[in-house]
Amino acid sequence: MPDSSISKFFEKDHMERLDIVGKFANLSNDELNILEKATGGITFENADKMVENAIGTFSLPLGVATNFLIDGKDYLVPMVIEEPSVIAAASKGAKIARIHGGFKIKADESFSIGQIQVLDANIADAESKIKNSQEEILKIANAKSNTLSKIGKGAKQVSCKEIKTDSGKMLIVELLIDVGDAMGANITNSMCEAVAPKIEEITGGRTLLRILSNYSTRRLVKASAVFDKDEVGGEEVVDNIILAYQFAAFDVYRAVTHNKGIMNGIISVANATGQDSRAIEAAANAYAARDGQYRSLTVWSKDDKGNLVGELEIPLSVGVVGGIINVHPIAKICTKILRVNSAKELAGVIVSTGLAQNFSAIRALTTDGIQKGHMKLHARNLAAAAGANSQQIDKIVQMMIKENNISLNRAKELLEQI
Repeated sequence: MPDSSISKFFEKDHMERLDIVGKFANLSNDELNILEKATGGITFENADKMVENAIGTFSLPLGVATNFLIDGKDYLVPMVIEEPSVIAAASKGAKIARIHGGFKIKADESFSIGQIQVLDANIADAESKIKNSQEEILKIANAKSNTLSKIGKGAKQVSCKEIKTDSGKMLIVELLIDVGDAMGANITNSMCEAVAPKIEEITGGRTLLRILSNYSTRRLVKASAVFDKDEVGGEEVVDNIILAYQFAAFDVYRAVTHNKGIMNGIISVANATGQDSRAIEAAANAYAARDGQYRSLTVWSKDDKGNLVGELEIPLSVGVVGGIINVHPIAKICTKILRVNSAKELAGVIVSTGLAQNFSAIRALTTDGIQKGHMKLHARNLAAAAGANSQQIDKIVQMMIKENNISLNRAKELLEQI
């Protein structure tokens, strides 16, 4: 079985890293060549078919986080992000989590929620009529996808709710749809539009919006892990991490920054695998405020042995079929590197990465401070921005760290000196 615990992966050169990843994920020579020579993974012709008014493509760094053990399976986790220290932090968090068995996952089925807004209806009568017509509505919805029906998935339930607005009361009819291994936006929207005429007929009302909700509370995914107290830094550090979490649990200003760090990990993997990162962000932030106050998405505590215990739960709609994965070669390869077999498995990897990232960030904050490691990595960006070549960068970085003066101006001064 492949092992994601790779010593000093960051010290290896480009081809050595590709060789390790290629063997781990059984990548073909063609796939390795795409990674080696990639400038974004798509041509202008591809981009012009994907968006309107295309003028080019935009690339971000692609790396892999090591050490991930999730439900007993090893993963190398592709991450696309421009911010330094994120991939290193996730790898470090995963390494410490391995000591006590890595990450454990609990995940709902892949249920998408579609909403049909009904206006000008007698709501009391409409709700009962909708309930009595559920089987007919589901039949119309499921006719939009032969594939889902054949595998026992598709629209499963119809429900109603009344909401009060400044414009009056509205009836919202909701479809619960098992979308399998897809993110499910397109089929959910298609089903909502298909049943809207029947709902108008049943209720005597007028339907307006017919669209999915990205607040995917029927696709909750939870990752948990135990972080060894000695590797964390001792019981005092464990206690301080819990105190720092409490700060984020009860203060919205801290919670926003705390959760942003979690999303560094989550969105990096989402980007690499071609997911809808805006939908993921929106759902996670809504979930953070589900009790009326915006709070930490993670929960930190300690077990009876004094080890640190972390949990992260979010609503998460992701897919391993359909969408951008079908057309973007790098997204295809990243999904292959992950060796995931289902949307639920991918969701577990993504949430585990967010938990690992949050652990490393909050540990750094309660010990050396976030800037120590972050600025060392940022120094390389500054040296490159100053115009240094690959040989000069390392020397300039070492000098700035030794002086504890990491800035673009200092990088430029040192470049002139050497």
